[in-house]
Amino acid sequence: MSAFWALIVPLLAVALSVGVVEGARRLLAGRLSARWPAAGAAARRCTAPAFAFAAAISAAGAVPYGDLPHRLAADLRHLLHVVATAATAWLVLRIFYALTDPPLDRLTRVSGERNRRARRARTQMLLLRRIGAVVLVVIAVAVALFTFPAVRALGAGVLASAGVAGLVVGIAARPTLGNLLAGLQLAFSDALRLDDVVVVEGQWGRIEELTLSYVVVCLWDERRLILPVSYFIEQPFENWTRHTSRVVGAVVLRVDWSVPIEELRTVLHDYLREHPLWDQRDWVLQLTDVLPSGLVEMRALMSAADSASAWDLRCDAREHLVRYLRDHHPEALPRFRAEIPEETRVREGGGPAEPAGESVRDTESSGAPAVGPDAPPPEDPRPASASGTANGHLGRAGGDGRR
Repeated sequence: MSAFWALIVPLLAVALSVGVVEGARRLLAGRLSARWPAAGAAARRCTAPAFAFAAAISAAGAVPYGDLPHRLAADLRHLLHVVATAATAWLVLRIFYALTDPPLDRLTRVSGERNRRARRARTQMLLLRRIGAVVLVVIAVAVALFTFPAVRALGAGVLASAGVAGLVVGIAARPTLGNLLAGLQLAFSDALRLDDVVVVEGQWGRIEELTLSYVVVCLWDERRLILPVSYFIEQPFENWTRHTSRVVGAVVLRVDWSVPIEELRTVLHDYLREHPLWDQRDWVLQLTDVLPSGLVEMRALMSAADSASAWDLRCDAREHLVRYLRDHHPEALPRFRAEIPEETRVREGGGPAEPAGESVRDTESSGAPAVGPDAPPPEDPRPASASGTANGHLGRAGGDGRR
């Protein structure tokens, strides 16, 4: 009978505690979830750890250790203590995440001028949540390990030599501790936030994830650049959205000197006023440089709400300006000018070169025929009869043609 009750009593206690947890879950996820949706989501998320916690605690308190053999009772008590510690840590961690998820979701949906402060708060909350989770897990593991006598003795020895142990651990964990401190510094100094637009290692992207050890940058072509947190403390990088997400984009055109600047400025302004991505703040079209190639450089500046909008606006404005120049002012398209010297010809026989366009008269000394636009037609070297025959055929051909 003692063995029977030793089995039945814990099972009844576990069943009763699990039933209580299930009733609370149904109440929170059912009736109360219509009024407080966050309560229903938290109840559904904490269901599994709550069942484990209730079962472990009820079993640990209901086992009749006095009716069991001494060795078995000690081992069972130790096992249930470790399971209860793990279940408690699991439940506390899930409750912590369930309470912080709603504000994080609300911060994600914030837009406009408050977006920068929302991203800062979200970054700090995520880092603090990760730090809290790490601390909780470390404490739970330490509590579970210190239930073993051998580990307790080892811990006492470590505490006795805390100076040497701390030095060794500090040297071994220097990169990890450095990244941890760097992550906290980035989050609370407002140097880097989630969704910030950055240029790192010559790559443009957004901060997708910021942890205590690494930062994930989502590049413009959907690649991921993963860098240690300490990189952003030790190396320079560009942050395009540190104070505001507003960005000024530039369009550079290299055109001919005949470009109508005032007309092109009016065309650009009319186009920007109708474009939905322009934030109606800044724009300008200026002649910025004269290039050694003989072209002039024009730069158009236009502002947009964020970097993605600025990129699309720049591409659209560039296409519009190029299309307008091509259709209305083709003479303003890029042309390279070059001064070519007069072509020279060398007379046969090694005579001196004379400019083209001036006829070189036939000289008997060289024996070369006269060349040039003003030179007489060359004489036919064939006999007169042959020449006349040929001319006669040509005349008849010409006459036939006239007929």
